[in-house]
Amino acid sequence: MKIVAIGAGAWGKNIIRNLEELGALAGIVEGNNQRLNAYAEANPDLAVYADWRAALASDCEAVAIATPTPTHHEIALAAIRAGKDVFVEKPMTHSAVDARELADAADAAGRILMVGHLLMYQPAIAWIKDYVEAGELGELFSIRHERLNLGRARSAENVIWDIGVHDMAIMLYLTGEAPERVRGTGHRMLGLPVEDEVHVHLEFAGGIRGNIYTSWLWPETTRRTMLRGSHGMLVYDEVAQTVTHHRKWIDADLQNHDEGSEVVHRGDGQPLRLELAHFMDCVNTRARPRSDGASAVTVIETLERINAAVAESSRY
Repeated sequence: MKIVAIGAGAWGKNIIRNLEELGALAGIVEGNNQRLNAYAEANPDLAVYADWRAALASDCEAVAIATPTPTHHEIALAAIRAGKDVFVEKPMTHSAVDARELADAADAAGRILMVGHLLMYQPAIAWIKDYVEAGELGELFSIRHERLNLGRARSAENVIWDIGVHDMAIMLYLTGEAPERVRGTGHRMLGLPVEDEVHVHLEFAGGIRGNIYTSWLWPETTRRTMLRGSHGMLVYDEVAQTVTHHRKWIDADLQNHDEGSEVVHRGDGQPLRLELAHFMDCVNTRARPRSDGASAVTVIETLERINAAVAESSRY
C-alpha cells in the first residue's frame, strides 16, 4: 500500500513513523524546507514534496493529512477528487458545512474517508462499550470526561475543539446518538480570543446525561472517563491505562451498596498504530471506518452547538 503523509509537524511525525513501521509510507509532504530536507537525507528512496498538489498527482493510493485544521477541507476534498482514500486528523474541519461536503464527496466518489478520533481505537474504549452493552453496570445514567493539563494553548480554536474533540467523539460512540440538548460555559483566563476552559452538559434521548470538562490551565494531567450506572461505576484512567469497576451503588430503597473495586481491564499505549492499521484495512477491504465521515460530521455539529451555548452563556 502506498500512503503519502501530508504534514510532518508535531503530530504528523508520529503518523509518518507509524506508517513507515507498517510498511505503507510512500512519501512525505512538508512545507518547512529544513524539516523536509532532513527527511529526504534520512530516507533517500522516499518521495518528498514541498506541495501537496504534487503528491496528489502521484500514484499513491491514499493520503494521511496532519496539517493545521483550517487546511483540512481544501486538501481532503482535492484528494478525494483525485481518487485517493483519505485519513485526516481531528477535528475534520472547522465547520459542519465543510465536514458534510467532505463526507458527501467521499460517498459519491466511493472513497474511504476516516477521521483521526484517536481514542476510538484505544482498546480500553472498545472494551468499555462492550462491557456496558452487556449490562455490567445495569442502567447507564451518565458519562463524564475530564481532560485537564497545562496544555499548549491556541488562539484559533478553543479548548473543546482542540482537546475536547477526543471526548466528544467518545461520548457519541458510547451513546450511539447525538445529544438532544447541549449546554456549555467557558472561561477565558489567558487573555485569548477563545475559551481556555469549557464545561459541557449534554442530554440524550435515552435519558443518559453527559459531561465534559476541558482546560489548558490545570496543575496536573488528568485524562479520565467515568460512567455511572444503576449497579456500579466504571473509571477509565487514560494516563495509567486502567479501567476500574467500582461496585458501589444506591438501590431503589436508598440503601448504599459497596462490594469493593477492581481493575477489570488494562489498556494499550499505542492507539495510533491501531488506528492507522484500521485505515489500511478499510482501504484494502472497502469497509466503512469506525470513525467515518458521517460520524465526524456529527462530532463537528455538536461542537458547533457547544460553541453557540458557550457564547450564549457569556452574555449573562
